[in-house]
Amino acid sequence: MANDSSNRPLLTGLLDPTPKTNERVAPRRRRYRRCRSAPLADYVPAEINGKDPLANSESRFSIVHPSFKKVTIFLMVYLGIGTVCFYLVRNQVTGKKTNGVLDAVYFCIVTMTTVGYGDLVPDSVASKLLACAFVFSGMALVGLILCKGADYLVEKQEILLVKALHLREKVGQVEIQKEIEFNKSRYKCLVVLAFLVVLIVVGTIFLATVEKLDLIDAFYCVCCTITTLGYGDKSFSTEAGRSFAIFWILTGTLCVAQLLLYISELNTETRQKALVNWVLTRRMTNVDLEAADLDNDGVVGAAEFIIYKLKEMGKISQEDISLVMEEFEDLDFDQSGTLSASDIVLAQSSQKGS
Repeated sequence: MANDSSNRPLLTGLLDPTPKTNERVAPRRRRYRRCRSAPLADYVPAEINGKDPLANSESRFSIVHPSFKKVTIFLMVYLGIGTVCFYLVRNQVTGKKTNGVLDAVYFCIVTMTTVGYGDLVPDSVASKLLACAFVFSGMALVGLILCKGADYLVEKQEILLVKALHLREKVGQVEIQKEIEFNKSRYKCLVVLAFLVVLIVVGTIFLATVEKLDLIDAFYCVCCTITTLGYGDKSFSTEAGRSFAIFWILTGTLCVAQLLLYISELNTETRQKALVNWVLTRRMTNVDLEAADLDNDGVVGAAEFIIYKLKEMGKISQEDISLVMEEFEDLDFDQSGTLSASDIVLAQSSQKGS
């Protein structure tokens, strides 16, 4: 950068240049040009090349989160290896047994989700070491793969929830997308909570009808299972029960974990919104003015004011600003304080040459 760069307001290239004349003109508000590569916040075309913009957002979700195909492959590999291993050591596992293969899969699920009823217990050195290996690998699988897959599923259901809430209103795709972005964590909590209630009801009814437990014991067993408490006094002991438990335990424990995660996100989001509201509504003081004057020229430009407010909101830090300015200096090949196409080409050529 040039030596006089400290006397220039930051990010001046964002402002529309206005020609200087000797005529007196009415003061005009400065307008920022929208970066062509940045996403439009207040405009989403109703149709892009004949495709629904919400469908495009769903395709972006599939990039961020692992696909269900990938999740299924990891889960099947884990359960396949676990089933074979625990089937081979089935005589070294004590407890209530039904069917060899079914018990092996059931034991994998109970181990992976850390429910640990105690109805099937390793009883040898080999089986205990095998259980230790599978409990850690299973927890890693749940945390790294399955929870992300569940998060992807919940995000796809948000659109259906918003449409259902505004069923009688004429709400366009743009409004739906804005509503999802503004209340993302809240809708996630609602979707997962509704799904969890369904799982609790289904599990309670199943235990009462198939496992012949009374309603209180069935509900007690459901709560002990989905919270991975697993006292072990009540569990699935029949073939039909364990076949159901293979799917229900995995789904229920993941659902509770996701609900706790979304509640934490909602709390953080609420506190962040409160901070932003406080920053935007409090009065500016001379101390704030001095802190916002980044180039120490005695006045605060619009770009400096924006940066200062973003720092107060916790959205950026001084380190972020320094890194961005360092990149700007590297790209500003002619040290003019502005970037042009020639600067980019020369800077890239210089980097390749070095």
